[in-house]
Amino acid sequence: MGKMIRTKTLLILASLCVSGLLSAQSKLWSLEDCIQYAIEHNISIKQLLIQKNSAEVDLNTSQMSRLPNLNANGGQNWNFGRTQTQSGLYENQSQSNTNFSIGSSIPVFTGFRIPNEIDRSKLELEATVQNLEKAKEDLALNIASLFLQVLFNKELLKVNQEQLTLSQLQIERTNILVEEGKVPASQLYDVEAQAANDKVSVIQAENNLRLALLDLAQSLELEQKGDFDIVVPAFGDVVTEYIGSVQPPQMVFDNAVQIKPGIRVQELRVGSAEKTLAIAKSGYLPTLNFSMGYGTNYFYLYNKEFINRPFSDQIKNNAGQSIGLSLNIPIFNRYTVRNQMRNAQYNIENQQLSLENAKKSLYKEIETAYLNALAAQEKYKASQQAIKSTTESFNHAKERYEIGKSTVFEFNEARTRLMRSRSEEIQAKYDFVFRTKILDFYNGIPIKL
Repeated sequence: MGKMIRTKTLLILASLCVSGLLSAQSKLWSLEDCIQYAIEHNISIKQLLIQKNSAEVDLNTSQMSRLPNLNANGGQNWNFGRTQTQSGLYENQSQSNTNFSIGSSIPVFTGFRIPNEIDRSKLELEATVQNLEKAKEDLALNIASLFLQVLFNKELLKVNQEQLTLSQLQIERTNILVEEGKVPASQLYDVEAQAANDKVSVIQAENNLRLALLDLAQSLELEQKGDFDIVVPAFGDVVTEYIGSVQPPQMVFDNAVQIKPGIRVQELRVGSAEKTLAIAKSGYLPTLNFSMGYGTNYFYLYNKEFINRPFSDQIKNNAGQSIGLSLNIPIFNRYTVRNQMRNAQYNIENQQLSLENAKKSLYKEIETAYLNALAAQEKYKASQQAIKSTTESFNHAKERYEIGKSTVFEFNEARTRLMRSRSEEIQAKYDFVFRTKILDFYNGIPIKL
């Protein structure tokens, strides 16, 4: 009985494991899931994170430069001939000298170099953080584009499958018409040929969908791609739902210039360049350092007539301490500081131009995105109207064909126009959605469907 219970328990656990595995494998990915996973696994994002960590270390190094240093030294020397003895006199003799010392120095005044270096390191750290945020935003926008491409291919596949189903029904209907003598047998062959073409279209659409899913999975750095698929969100009237994102370029720009990481990075680069100029200026100012030290020596004379004092006694008796101030006043440095300041000023001007160029580029991008969104909106509305017209035309052609009053060519032409209209409507819909997401991106609104 106990063995049977254990066996049943193992079977239940195995079933749960298999169920969990299948559930994990069949997970449907939402756009938010894709973006989050991509940010966590993207190699470029990881590299920028390393740069951020490195900038944090640089900041810590600048901050710690205010602290005193502490160094210990030791040395062993052998002297022959006329050498200075422990008493300070020079004599002809051989001796060895062992010395130990420890010292520390503290920067009292560095011409404001250290505080400016700390400020510059803070600006550089913030710039790396903003670069990281910019990379995340760019990645999210790219993922959204690939995600919408998958949705487009899914709907296009559905349209092609419906067309194939219609062709198969058309074959059955035409076969009846041929048997009734209402249409010649050649029309059946034409319908069968059209069905074969529709089958090819379905296969191509399936392959396009697989490629779109592969592109999205690869952009996520996803290792297992075999069963990768996405959640299909429910879209209502996309114009009504997303029209709020289509705002005038100047309004979007006024907001974007305050929040976009790309602009903030350029502003921080200007600030960093200004701190570099301040650091260069410190070369004109005097510096003051405070130092203190402790040292001792052990002397050993290679003379049989001389009795060397014990090591411990000499180390104790020869010890000495020191403290001091060191003032350095720059008088002439071969124009090094002047040239450093010139280069720093040129760098400031260059960074200011980069900031101005970034703002102009941002406005151009927003203006382009706004016009593209308007065009996509009008195209979507026109495609919806086209579907109404082509659907009525198709229904009329279908009725005429089913009673034998039109040829298969007329029917297929009407069907082709309807399919083309549906494909254009699907493309226009997702193009409009993507264009509004771009404007949301510039407005700092998280990308989601």
